[in-house]
Amino acid sequence: MITVGLALHADAMLYETAIAAEVFGVDRSDLSADGTWYAFVVATPDGNPAPWLGRTTSVDFDALADVDLVVVPSTDRLDAAPDPALLDALRTAHARGARIASLCTGAFVVAAAGLLDGREAATHWMHVDELERLYPAVRARADVLFVDDGQILTSAGKTAALDLCLHLVRTDLGSAAANGLARRLVVAAQRTGGQAQFIAAPVRPVGSDRLGVALDWARGRLDQPITVDELAREAGLGSRQLARRMSAETGLTPLRWLHRERVLRAQELLERTDASVEQVASRCGWGTATTLRRHFVRAVGVSPTTYRATYGTRTQ
Repeated sequence: MITVGLALHADAMLYETAIAAEVFGVDRSDLSADGTWYAFVVATPDGNPAPWLGRTTSVDFDALADVDLVVVPSTDRLDAAPDPALLDALRTAHARGARIASLCTGAFVVAAAGLLDGREAATHWMHVDELERLYPAVRARADVLFVDDGQILTSAGKTAALDLCLHLVRTDLGSAAANGLARRLVVAAQRTGGQAQFIAAPVRPVGSDRLGVALDWARGRLDQPITVDELAREAGLGSRQLARRMSAETGLTPLRWLHRERVLRAQELLERTDASVEQVASRCGWGTATTLRRHFVRAVGVSPTTYRATYGTRTQ
């Protein structure tokens, strides 16, 4: 039986804490092939129980050194120094071979223990820059749901924490157990770690000059071929001037901006319509389903079909 220790630090946030308790702290041994589940303990600074988590065994942080998996929930104080006793317990557990899994901004706690140095790590996309600023040795990722680096696992924000917990169940107890748990929780059985957290719409240029008008013109004809030269002409700029302006105002080159807009349009169509992948490709200006899939997987991390199965509303 795998022992899971939930590190209930002073700044732990409710949502991710509850996810960990729901996945690992509720006996669902009927879902596993051999009739086992996790042994779950809650570690608090003083070892006192947290009644709102139900009838759980409580230990102090030192006891985390003896568990198989330490789960660190998110924190709402990103720049606060975590409890030294917790950091020592994380280092000891890691040195002994335990896995460490952080949920959302729990990565800041694990980073403070030095366990993310030189590693890729996921956290909520809003806090990636802050994680890298506070812990420069961490290679923060804003474009994935979770990172499984073997002994250290990190997840992005909120519901991505559940994706990571289900991934752990799948790894430990098999796909049948993870899929059964997902059905009971009424969530997608598997969103792969490499799936993007989000695709952010590029910032629209400020003001009402010809560049803004040109970009709106392009958005209105994404189903047609558009060249960078055509976009420059609509903006009344040379190609190099266009590249400089768009880099400054959107953070993207003209071609990357066009690709991003086509991906956004594809996401919208996959979410809200029953159009086939071939029809979506045509309406986004990519012509063929093969071209759409290549660009879509590169930007989002999953295929258009998988994306629709997860986010589509027309068939749900």
